[in-house]
Amino acid sequence: MQRQMLNGKIHTARITHCVVDYEGSLAIDPELLKEANIMPYEKILVANRTNGSRLETYAIPGEPGSRVFCLNGPAAKLGNVGDVVTIMAFAVVDESEVADHHPTVIVLDENNRIASRHN
Repeated sequence: MQRQMLNGKIHTARITHCVVDYEGSLAIDPELLKEANIMPYEKILVANRTNGSRLETYAIPGEPGSRVFCLNGPAAKLGNVGDVVTIMAFAVVDESEVADHHPTVIVLDENNRIASRHN
């Protein structure tokens, strides 16, 4: 048996931009993607703590060092600049590996800087 397990998470990110006229996705600073163990173009689940919406999309790399979180396309209608979101990526893990699986979690401050890390 295999299970879908949390693999990477960015907690309390603040949306910095919303661009409706775009193909769709969530642009994220690639330095933060790397810190959270989320790959560019990986499928992600975005939970908006501010308004309660949830969406699935994929992560695209934004400008390195920018701390950008930009909702693009239809996703831009599910949030606003300043909204607090959690971004999660999952992995399929063999049952025999579940006990040793530990997700990478980064928690951001109000300026999208890393406040803490968990593994």
